[in-house]
Amino acid sequence: MTTISGYDADAGPSLAQRVAIVTGGGSRTDGIGNGRASAMLMAMRGARVLVADVELAPAEDTVARIRDAGGDALAVAADVSRADECKAAVDAALAKWGRLDILVNNVGISGPPGTALDVDLDGWDHAMRVNVTSMMLMSRFAIPAMRAQGAGAIVNLSSVAGLVGGHPSLLYPTTKGAVVNLTRAMAAQHGTQGIRVNCVAPGMVYTPMVASRGMTPELRDARRRRSLLQTEGSAWDVAEAVAFLASDAARWVTGVVLPVDAGATAGSASSPTPASDGKTR
Repeated sequence: MTTISGYDADAGPSLAQRVAIVTGGGSRTDGIGNGRASAMLMAMRGARVLVADVELAPAEDTVARIRDAGGDALAVAADVSRADECKAAVDAALAKWGRLDILVNNVGISGPPGTALDVDLDGWDHAMRVNVTSMMLMSRFAIPAMRAQGAGAIVNLSSVAGLVGGHPSLLYPTTKGAVVNLTRAMAAQHGTQGIRVNCVAPGMVYTPMVASRGMTPELRDARRRRSLLQTEGSAWDVAEAVAFLASDAARWVTGVVLPVDAGATAGSASSPTPASDGKTR
């Protein structure tokens, strides 16, 4: 059995001989967020993974975990809101492994709070660049290598906040909604080149970023109960969706937006149930 950080990585399609880039692949704590889990899981399924993060140390931590488990990975520091650093990350992967098969655009920040009436405009512009423009920039430099090979897979990370209303801030759901249509537009533009572009929209998974916001046990339990399955998700659940969409098991899948949310966007778990006497319970 292949395990990494206590997770069984055996069950799933092989990514042997593939080269992947995961942006935001570090974590500011010892915990495992969506980017770190995606990088580690793909590495344990055979991919060689370049882990990019705005800070080098968190990326190096992810790479150390991969190497300790027998995988092959490289850490680079990259601010993916900057075109030159996106290009450098792609060039580093090509220089080390000679190809690029998978791009996981995972970077995202909460951005400034507020509505259209009071959101900070400089913060808005910065978060737009980090959450949306970065995905275009990474794709700009990754697609030529994929196109030359005649195949590639791009997975963009959005959020259920980009699918439904109700978020208290305007910036975050706006950027995540933009990622959804960015995915569809890119899928249409690059499908004939053999490049698949899909999107994962995580729900209220419990990650180090969530924990760092002072999550109380009561709020954590309330988040869990908002889904149909009434179970708490982790970054590994998101990583499994990413790894599937990046693999040949999804060879006929492109332009898809896949919620990983325990059914939260499908309906309400608290809907009344009809009883046999016609009354609701």
